[in-house]
Amino acid sequence: MVSAGDFKNGMAVEYEGGIYTIIEFQHVQPGRGAAFVRTKMKNVKTGTTIEKSFRPSEKMPKAHLERKEMQYLYNDGEVYHFMDQESFDQIAVGEGEIGSSLKFVRENDIVNMLFHGTNILGIEPEIIVKLAVAETEPGFAGNTSSGATKPATLETGALVYVPLFINIGDVLEIDTRTGEYRGRA
Repeated sequence: MVSAGDFKNGMAVEYEGGIYTIIEFQHVQPGRGAAFVRTKMKNVKTGTTIEKSFRPSEKMPKAHLERKEMQYLYNDGEVYHFMDQESFDQIAVGEGEIGSSLKFVRENDIVNMLFHGTNILGIEPEIIVKLAVAETEPGFAGNTSSGATKPATLETGALVYVPLFINIGDVLEIDTRTGEYRGRA
């Protein structure tokens, strides 16, 4: 058990039947009333983020997550196939167990697979990935002062919004946590 007063960024806890990682936390001591901990947590399974306040003495079970490096091999239409980098064992994982976390992963890329006991909770790709633009509208030179963006489809099929000067074939840096364009590679 861990109390809310002992939260740390990246810690995993069991809360309301789900497993959450602490993204941010802040100890708040108002002028009047009791202190509390304001927390932003991400559900490991679904990827949804919630904000919740706890009393510092509130306790919840700490979740023990195991991260294992796996290589994404291919998708056969129904399941995704991965290979363990140490034992070279292959496992097949259904789409329901992964969610949308593979939208920034190419075949043969290395990912961290999250396990809670023997259950697969999800996939963690690299935080910053470099992907080529497969499809977008033509770029415009000099029309960037307004900060306007346009949709672009990446080589993995993911859709991101990019500045107007980006063209087909450009290699971009994408933050996989937010799905945002970070710059050209």
